Amino acid sequence: MDKKRSPSQLEASWKEKDMSSGRTVDAMVAIMRTNGCSWAKHGGCTMCGYAGASLSGVTSEDLMGQLDQMSRRYDNEPFVKIYTSGSFLDDNEVPEEVRDAVFERFKDAERILFESRPEYATDDVLRTLPNNVTIALGLESSNADVLSVSIRKGFTAEDSRAAGLRIRAAGLKVRTYLLLKPLYLTEREAIEDAVSSIMFADGFSDEISLNPLNVQRSTFTERLWKRGEYRPPWIWSLTEVLRRCSGSVGARLMSSPSGGGTQRGVHNCGECDKAVLDAVERFSFSQNIKDLDIDCSCRNEWVGVMASETLLGTASDVLRAMDNDLAIGK
Repeated sequence: MDKKRSPSQLEASWKEKDMSSGRTVDAMVAIMRTNGCSWAKHGGCTMCGYAGASLSGVTSEDLMGQLDQMSRRYDNEPFVKIYTSGSFLDDNEVPEEVRDAVFERFKDAERILFESRPEYATDDVLRTLPNNVTIALGLESSNADVLSVSIRKGFTAEDSRAAGLRIRAAGLKVRTYLLLKPLYLTEREAIEDAVSSIMFADGFSDEISLNPLNVQRSTFTERLWKRGEYRPPWIWSLTEVLRRCSGSVGARLMSSPSGGGTQRGVHNCGECDKAVLDAVERFSFSQNIKDLDIDCSCRNEWVGVMASETLLGTASDVLRAMDNDLAIGK
């Protein structure tokens, strides 16, 4: 066991804003240290580095200690989000008695959100959950090849859809996570994949969160990124997807990018990154497409990159390759 990281201590905790009952509210967020994602033990997803938040031999007593820590930090926020490195409904990560204790502690919260793979959201389990629960499903993409090859998700889009329908039939809410620009997709392909995935997810989702890929450490994605064979998406691609889908779906569209404005995360030229990300945040709360009305000269560069990728038939970082060629030619 990692002596530097106590299994009875949370990995992280913070406060932020989110939506509940159609209004902006305070939310408490906690990341629990668990025994880890079951799928990660079979290789896991190509972009996921959350195994680093896992430990081995975490007991129910350890998890109850983490719950005590959450309780001390809780200030009656209406929204409580609890994340693990995998699935909150997986008994190997969070035993049922610990889940029940979590629900009892936060029974007065308007919303409790946690993540789960679809196979754990069974009818039997759903019947045990309180009605203030929102289950986040990491669908990532509705495309079978993207799911199996680019992401290696270990389930199908239909598995996620069936779980979403079960959850809503149980009177609970669904937040679906989609991934913008998985491996091997060009910028244009990533946009089209995200648009079609949003349309697919709308049939069983109350909220759809579009997450631009963030290059996490010790992942297969990081290996390709370091070699210049992958570039995280442009923020313009994110705004393009939101623009195209706004008003066409019933679910709330949102995005809260991790690592936004850095080389590992969704980024533009660097000069406009914060302003455009702020616009995305405003849209996520307002759903007003006018909040995305922002521009920068680098938009032309983004258009040029998409044309170059199509011409060259590559999803590699074409601008980085051009810079390297220029450096070699000096």
